[in-house]
Formats: sequence, structure tokens, C-alpha cells
Amino acid sequence: MTDIRILVGSVYGGALMTARAIKQALDAEGYSVKVLENPVLEDITSDTSPLLVCTSTTGEGEVPGNLLPFYVALRDQLPQQPGRPFGIIVLGDSSYGDTFCGAGELMEEALYETAARKVGDTLRIDALETQEPEEEALPWVREWISAVLN
Repeated sequence: MTDIRILVGSVYGGALMTARAIKQALDAEGYSVKVLENPVLEDITSDTSPLLVCTSTTGEGEVPGNLLPFYVALRDQLPQQPGRPFGIIVLGDSSYGDTFCGAGELMEEALYETAARKVGDTLRIDALETQEPEEEALPWVREWISAVLN
């Protein structure tokens, strides 16, 4: 069994609902998934599970308020996570242009600075095209897990 930790950044609940749908589906398949709605650094330093960031983007491409303290602590303290696999699912609105899905890029950069290892491509879900982000996230996360385990 593989443990997975999902770090959630949500403004209006879309990313949280997506993370919960992922948890429900993966738990049913025998994985152990922990959804962290207000993550702190200890959530990753006390564990070596693969990390999945599931975040929306707010403002001008920024990290949502509930994930921001984690992001700031990660950037300030840089707890080394050499080789730890991570993936990014980011929700955004393409009408924002250059800042579309910016929170995912910020989290990716921060995790790279800890020497974590990105697995797969970032899944960018556009609110202008997708009403139910979990429909795009579930097939992607199954491919991501397969890549993490191989």
C-alpha cells in the first residue's frame, strides 16, 4: 500500500472538493490518502510519502491563503526532501493570462528547492473549460501514481 499526502490550497472549495474526490477514489483502490487542508511543514518532514499538491490560484497567480503559510515556511526553511516524488494539480482561469495556474508554478519551484523530484507533467485545469475538475484529475492521478510506483 502506498501512502499519499495531498497538500490543498483552496479559495472557493474547488481544489478541496477535487482532493476529497481523489482521496475517495484512491482509498477505495487500497491506497492510504491524507488530505491536508491547512498543511504545516511537519506534515512533510515527519513522513516520506509522495506529495500531491492540489491547489487553486488566487489573485495575480498567488497561492491561496490556507496554503500560503506552508508555502512561506517551505521557501524560508527549505527542509530537504531529496528524491521525494511530487505532483501538481492546479486549478485556474485562463482569462487571467500570464498568471493562469501561477500557484502551481510557485509550489513546484518551492518543492524543487527542497530537492524533491517531480513526477509527470502538471495538470492545469481551466475553470473556463471544466465545471467538475475531479473528472480531469482522477485519470491524471492514476497515471501519476503509476509513474511514482515505477
